[in-house]
Amino acid sequence: MRRAAVPVLVSALALTAAACGKAGDDNDSDSGSSAGSGNKSIGLLLPDSVTTRYEQFDKPLFEAKVKELCSDCTVSYANAGADAAKQAQQVSTMVTKGVKVIAISAQDSAAIKSSIEAAVKKGVKVIAYDRLAQGPVSAYVSFDNEKVGQLQGQALLDSLGSKATPKSKVVMINGDDADPNAALFKKGAHSVLDGKVDIAYEQSGLWKDSVAAQKMKAAITQLGAKNIAGVYAANDGMAGGIANTLKGSGISGIPLTGQDAELAGIQRIVAGTQSSTVYKAFKPEADAAAQLAVNLVEGKSIDDLATTTMTNGSGNKVPSQLLTPVSVTVANIKDTVVKDKLYTVDQICTSAYAAACKKAGLQ
Repeated sequence: MRRAAVPVLVSALALTAAACGKAGDDNDSDSGSSAGSGNKSIGLLLPDSVTTRYEQFDKPLFEAKVKELCSDCTVSYANAGADAAKQAQQVSTMVTKGVKVIAISAQDSAAIKSSIEAAVKKGVKVIAYDRLAQGPVSAYVSFDNEKVGQLQGQALLDSLGSKATPKSKVVMINGDDADPNAALFKKGAHSVLDGKVDIAYEQSGLWKDSVAAQKMKAAITQLGAKNIAGVYAANDGMAGGIANTLKGSGISGIPLTGQDAELAGIQRIVAGTQSSTVYKAFKPEADAAAQLAVNLVEGKSIDDLATTTMTNGSGNKVPSQLLTPVSVTVANIKDTVVKDKLYTVDQICTSAYAAACKKAGLQ
């Protein structure tokens, strides 16, 4: 993918400045007027730019919904670039600007706790967006992330078919341990896979395609190319790195999962080098976060929006809104990402995928 007395704030700023350098960076931006210019200012902090969804979908969708709901609200945006210390600095910067609500997808859910505590002590409301951050969070919006893992695990078993036996060796490349969602994906997947297949190699890919590729190469060395029946990859970015490694090792025709319904992931599914992904519709999630942010900045109740409760890693009970994920295979691309206008058929079916798209019934 924050505030106490003045001495604590100064200390926190000094520490983050030492770790990250000067406040503000190339990924900091304001939508509309300066956040400090009014009392309806909202901050949006996203964890990285490697995962395509954040810059391509979450940011513009969130900003558009805020503007639709509240014409005099302003949104300030920053991306942590996968740097937890940088994100802590960005929280401090947002508070200094005078934002009233911060929606944050934490790069490191535990490391950001002190920043959230400091922000809340300054009167800022914090929404955990997509990832459940630690600390006194006012609201959380995401998907049922254990269900995501269950969908991934079941999709892998479905693709394996009769080859899904307790002796079939499966490789698991999980997400970053600093992301609480990764633990839920992992838990959900294990609940489906354990006992049905042999999880013979399991490592974290840190949400990085290059790291996932390295881990896959190590798995092949350890297990042998001919002995791997399938691969669980926690998201599409890592699946891309794994798919390249499999191809380079002469491995084809085995199931490979993913998540996030990235365009590249959908194209790999069409081409047959990835078997499934999980579609977590970005617009409903961004819209829900924006509605929560506007309600909080206007002092309205969120009881009708956050109708369930989740407990974060620091023990805080957080009013939550959880959305439903959907498994995507070649059979339902039209009925999911195309129907929702996430991508057009033309975007998916470029010349490199034309023949595969025709075979899949997309053209």
